[in-house]
Amino acid sequence: MDKNINNGANKAFKILCVDGGGIKGLYSSTILEHLEHRFGSMSDYFDMICGTSTGGLIALCLALKIPSSAISNIYAEHGHKIFPKRSLIGGIFRQTLWKGKYSDEPLKQVLNDVFGDKTVADLQNLVCVPSYSLTDARPWVFKRDHGKLDRDNKTLLVDVALATSAAPTYFPLCEIAAYNYKQFIDGGVWANNPTLVGLIEALTYFVGKDKEFTSVEILSVSSLNNTAGKPVGLKRARSFIKWRNDLFDTSLIGQSHFTDYFMNKLCEMNDIKIRYQRIPSEQISAEQQHLVKLDCASKKAIQFIKGKGNDRGQLAKKDLEVETFFQLKKQFKIQ
Repeated sequence: MDKNINNGANKAFKILCVDGGGIKGLYSSTILEHLEHRFGSMSDYFDMICGTSTGGLIALCLALKIPSSAISNIYAEHGHKIFPKRSLIGGIFRQTLWKGKYSDEPLKQVLNDVFGDKTVADLQNLVCVPSYSLTDARPWVFKRDHGKLDRDNKTLLVDVALATSAAPTYFPLCEIAAYNYKQFIDGGVWANNPTLVGLIEALTYFVGKDKEFTSVEILSVSSLNNTAGKPVGLKRARSFIKWRNDLFDTSLIGQSHFTDYFMNKLCEMNDIKIRYQRIPSEQISAEQQHLVKLDCASKKAIQFIKGKGNDRGQLAKKDLEVETFFQLKKQFKIQ
């Protein structure tokens, strides 16, 4: 990794990326609280903010200059409404045989309260928010238009947030009338860690030969992930009911780890200067795993996730590698 991106004639395009993870977005927003307390608004320092699923909600809020503390309050105050507690049998029945585990109406109400009728054009930063279009059978990225694009600026932020967070079997499909009623699901199915999405966007439009910027700096913020692993001797033949939450959760964590690995390798071999810094998940013990699920919003879980975010936030704000992202303000001018 290049540690001196801004030396000499280099002009760095800076990207903040936030992983998906349901209610565990509270971990990421709490880390960002610590960074904002020391350095100021994230919107002032990053040319682009990328986020998937719950990270997409965070990205949209940050690009509106909503403080991270207010984002954390959304999780703490409304998480139990978005992910209401279900009995084991009731949860299995809804998730595997009926309409999905949760209605999206409580989430939609929270998003309406936060975003109102604001659109992508109201954002103060470039953004990339991954989703997946079932209608088109392909990945889809909602973007803040920047002169070379003209598609998403009129889209309601509520619709973008619903589209990136419509986790299969958890929430209903998101259908957006403005896109000819295309239907979308959670971007975490292909880009739970949206770092590569942001990097490709930067290299396509902003960084490289004959472009405004000469290098890329990426600060990636993890969700809180189960790191304890599973015991050996699990039943090998597992039905969907047996997999349930683990099936989606495992794919999200696996994708995030691969992106982290890929980025570290890319930084070692690419001719364009790329700096990548990851703020990782805190370690989770086997006894704590039941509190770290994308839809566990109990009082104890909220307290636990918040505590882990504070632990990592205290370290991140003192990390000299993280501090370098805040030495210069963003340089891309929104049109």
